[in-house]
Amino acid sequence: RMAARRALKAVLVDLSGTLHIEDSAVPGAQEALKRQLRSAPVTIRFVTNTTKECKRDLLERLTKLGFDIAENEIFTSLTAARNLLEQKQVRPLLLVDDKALPDFTGIATDDPSAVVVGLAPEHFHYETMNKAFRLILDGAPLIAVHKARYFKKKDGLALGPGPFVAGLEYATDTKATVVGKPEKTFFLEALRGTGCAPEEAVMIGDDCRDDVGGAQDAGMRGILVRTGKYRPADEDKINPAPYLTCESFPEAVEHILEHML
Repeated sequence: RMAARRALKAVLVDLSGTLHIEDSAVPGAQEALKRQLRSAPVTIRFVTNTTKECKRDLLERLTKLGFDIAENEIFTSLTAARNLLEQKQVRPLLLVDDKALPDFTGIATDDPSAVVVGLAPEHFHYETMNKAFRLILDGAPLIAVHKARYFKKKDGLALGPGPFVAGLEYATDTKATVVGKPEKTFFLEALRGTGCAPEEAVMIGDDCRDDVGGAQDAGMRGILVRTGKYRPADEDKINPAPYLTCESFPEAVEHILEHML
C-alpha cells in the first residue's frame, strides 16, 4: 500500500495531445478546465515540451480554442532551455522552429559556442546538422529542448527532435543535456514559486514516458490520457505504472475532484 499522501495542491497539465491536437480542442476540455478544475483549491500549471512556437503564439492558439489560461501559468521547455543558456553564458546555434525564436530574444547567437536542438523540421537538413556536428566536436555543449521520439499531428504521428539529437550524440560520442520533460529538473522548475512539493502535485498527459513517467520519477502522481499520441499498451512502458489511465482530460479532472482533494 502506498504511504499516506499529502493533500493535492497542484495540477500540472500537458497541452498538445491532452488539451488540444493542433487547432482542435479535445472534446469537453475547455469546460472541464473552466467549470471544474478552476473551482478546485489547486494551483494549475500548463507544462509543455512544445518547441514549435513561442509562448505568446501558444497562448494565442489556446485562447482561440476557448481555453482560459494566463501566460504566467505556462511553463515550456523553451523557457527551461533559455534559463540554461543564461546560466551557462553560452551563445547558441538555435536549431528551433522560427516561430520559437521570440522566446530567445536578447540571447546572443553570433559565433556560437553551444548547440540547442528543438523541433525544427525546416532546419534538419545536412548542412545545418553538419554545422552542429562540428561545433559539438570542438567542445560546444549539446542542449536538447527535449528528446521526444514522436508527436501527434492531424495526419498522423510525426518524428520529434529526439531522433536528431540521438544522431548528433551518436556522431560526436557525447551526451546531450536535456531540459524538457521527462527530466526531473523540468517538473521541479514548473512547481517553483507555487509553494507545492512534488508529493502534492499530479501531472496529466498523453505521453506515458515523458509526462507520466517523468512526473512520477520527480515524486508526483501521473495520470495518462488516451488522447493525442497515446497508443494501446503505453501504460506498460513505465514502472511504476501510471497512477491512473483515463479516456481524456475531462475524465481525469473528474477523478481529481472526486478522489484526490
